[in-house]
Amino acid sequence: MDNFTAGELLEREANLKNSKLVIRGGKRLEGEIYVHGAKNSALPILAGVVLCQGESVLHNCPRLSDADAACRILNCLGCKCSRAGDSVVINSADLINYDVPSDLMREMRSSIVFLGAIIGRMGRCKLSFPGGCELGPRPIDLHLSSLRKMGVDINEEHGFLDCSAEKGLKGAVISLAFPSVGATENIILAAVRAKGHTEIHNAAREPEIVDLASFLNKCGAKIKGAGDGTIYIEGVEKLEGAEHSVIPDRIVTATYMCCAAITRGEVVLKKTDYRQMSAIVPVFEQMGCSVYTYSDDTIYINARKSLKAPGTLRTMVYPGFPTDAQPMMMALASTLTGTTVFVETIFDNRFRHTDELCRLGAKISVEGTVAVVEGVQKLSAAQVHSTDLRGGAALVTAALFAKGVTNISNLYHIDRGYANIEADLRGLGADIMRV
Repeated sequence: MDNFTAGELLEREANLKNSKLVIRGGKRLEGEIYVHGAKNSALPILAGVVLCQGESVLHNCPRLSDADAACRILNCLGCKCSRAGDSVVINSADLINYDVPSDLMREMRSSIVFLGAIIGRMGRCKLSFPGGCELGPRPIDLHLSSLRKMGVDINEEHGFLDCSAEKGLKGAVISLAFPSVGATENIILAAVRAKGHTEIHNAAREPEIVDLASFLNKCGAKIKGAGDGTIYIEGVEKLEGAEHSVIPDRIVTATYMCCAAITRGEVVLKKTDYRQMSAIVPVFEQMGCSVYTYSDDTIYINARKSLKAPGTLRTMVYPGFPTDAQPMMMALASTLTGTTVFVETIFDNRFRHTDELCRLGAKISVEGTVAVVEGVQKLSAAQVHSTDLRGGAALVTAALFAKGVTNISNLYHIDRGYANIEADLRGLGADIMRV
């Protein structure tokens, strides 16, 4: 097994930051591709391991820079982590620390999910505010106010959170003003070892929430209602490690469907989950793509027909159209006949990628939270850089269609959510390499 040593991982990240993708567009994608495990599921589950005594094994855990960062946080806390392929083994029997260094917190936005897990295990937690993609304000007020209801004393000073629960965590009835995924995860992680009963009303319903609850229940937690608007949790005294397989990544699935469609290709996606794609598949069908499923874990997409703009797309919380799929869908829409209107309701700054798409020849106008995309017949290669994770994936999508050779820099954004994206696309016939 590969051990997670700080030196090796830092060297790997330095190489990623100095790399770029070189893509010669115009190649039609064909063939089969396997979808890796969900980033947004693996990270909270890795945090959840903190709550367990003994060893946990996570299969289908994608090898992403964010997952590596989560493992560095676990190592810092006193866990022992190792990886073999897509399986990660974590022994969390001997936690010795409750504080997370600020440099580790800044590596990924979702690092705040460790707050609920550490306070649930140690009764104390000290960390800084998280980093990650700059998509506008993602306040953690809901996280903090919810934990305060559960008996956590929180001091905020100079960008750090110093949290303690001297009398132990206690169950509470919590109603979220917004169905925040991160806040729902933090409450679950804190509540599973709290005393008494916790209810989360207006909880997030994403499949990743269901996967986190499934893992914790295997460890001995008592969680009901995950995936619904109200989640019920009965606290337990201890959790044991468990073996679990992370669900497929629905955003990676949507990305590769966009890549297939923009090249007017024909692709089979395996090890995915068709049931998670209820808000995405109809958009491709509206464009004129043929989308079929042979089973729940296989999706076939054929985009050989003339495609047209889908009209208006409004991002919404699950089960609505996901904000994480919007940038790649915008890249695709820029090549379709007609006009597409994107209305962003989740993040204030989710259109940062539009300037880079316009460098490639896309015709996009932005006004506040609305972007209007007029389809063009061709895109042209250019030097562009990733502004954030999904914005980088949008540039890859557009470059597959653009005439000439496109260079994409700032790959560390893309590598946060896609495990070896160039190898996946090259396997489908794309002319793409990392240099």
